[in-house]
Amino acid sequence: MAAISLRKGNTRLPPEVNRVLYVRNLPFNISSEEMYDIFGKYGAIRQIRIGTNKDTRGTAFVVYEDIYDAKTAVDHLSGFNVANRYLIVLY
Repeated sequence: MAAISLRKGNTRLPPEVNRVLYVRNLPFNISSEEMYDIFGKYGAIRQIRIGTNKDTRGTAFVVYEDIYDAKTAVDHLSGFNVANRYLIVLY
């Protein structure tokens, strides 16, 4: 518990930081399981929504339980290579 309070103590995050991440440039055939494997390394995930129609393929929304986990995921996964595609991860 002390580690959590230290992590979240007086740390102020920029206003654009959000629990909901928008991911672009995904492979069109990526599965939910693969998304959970990639993004789950950085914290508990509440929901992943992968675009399935012609206009939204290659995109997804990832919702984290904790805002600090979402920030860590953005910091580590922006530019991450998945199937020779570099992810664009935004708030």
